[in-house]
Amino acid sequence: MSTEKKTILEILSKLKIPSTDDSLISDKILKSIEVDKEKISIVFNIENPTLHLRKKIEKLVLDSLNPRFPSHELIVIVESKKKKEGLDSIKNIIAVASGKGGVGKSTVSSNLAVSLVQKGYSVGLLDGDIYGPSIPLMFDAENSKPKLKNIDGKSLMDPIVSYGVKLLSIGFFSDPKDPIVWRGPMASKALNQMIHQSNWGELDYLIVDLPPGTGDIHLSLVQSLPLTGSVIVTTPQPVSIIDAKKAISMFRLKTINVPVIGIIENMSWFQTEESKKKYYIFGRNGGEALSENLGIPLLGKIPLKESIRESGDVGRPAFLQSGGAEYFDEITTSIISKTDERNKTIAPTETVKITHARGCNS
Repeated sequence: MSTEKKTILEILSKLKIPSTDDSLISDKILKSIEVDKEKISIVFNIENPTLHLRKKIEKLVLDSLNPRFPSHELIVIVESKKKKEGLDSIKNIIAVASGKGGVGKSTVSSNLAVSLVQKGYSVGLLDGDIYGPSIPLMFDAENSKPKLKNIDGKSLMDPIVSYGVKLLSIGFFSDPKDPIVWRGPMASKALNQMIHQSNWGELDYLIVDLPPGTGDIHLSLVQSLPLTGSVIVTTPQPVSIIDAKKAISMFRLKTINVPVIGIIENMSWFQTEESKKKYYIFGRNGGEALSENLGIPLLGKIPLKESIRESGDVGRPAFLQSGGAEYFDEITTSIISKTDERNKTIAPTETVKITHARGCNS
């Protein structure tokens, strides 16, 4: 860095945006400094600045730099930074899916979301299982009701926040005792409302807990959200592996083309507290074999533990309990790494146009 740039930064570091405590050299505000023998050009990026504020910043900077650089032409530009809205404010959208029900997909989604929050990320969790929502129970939020909030003239649902995770689920709007008996279009409409009519704010990750199978909800999701990638949850059991392959095939269809970030093997083994011996109740290494067969990373294995099951039932994710965090921490670290790698090597996923669902179960 040149001596002139160091001097400019030193001067600017003492300045703040008028009527605020925001420094002018913040990474979010100072865009660039260019210096040559005759000219100094500085560009700031401010969210929706008024003309009056622009003039104030320009005058403040010019008055501060002129005495030190009297022979240079000083150019100060204050650009308007467009505020990110809706889905544009979400960096990564990860779908957690399975071909078969009962493999622990919601448990994985819940603990992944909490683990990401504990690592310092801003996280949302969308319960996409319209017919069997379980996220309210797993986050001890069954009696919570989202409120409407006016954002820039739009009435949006404010997600429920529990353990630092922003949550939305159809379970917040229905009685847990009542079944949700809707046709596919109605369920898809409800999902779209939670996606597009909600105040998610800026998120590093939005985790979407999908229902099992490859049906209407899955098609609605890829038409509504630009998924960064998907994670497949399975048990080692052959019948579960067969259905997991179908879920992977769905995401790999040319009409959908969502990267599969990895596979998680749940209920991998059972182990008593007294013995170190592992019992492979649902078979052994099924997820590992699937990973090798399809060339998809195995993100980790989770044992069949009573404490993990109990934690979901009492509304406190296992990641926050002793004895459960280690497995989910490893998986979360892998997902962060694979997501970063995916973002560097593959173009962003776009929402897709699907005219029919033929082939989605192949």
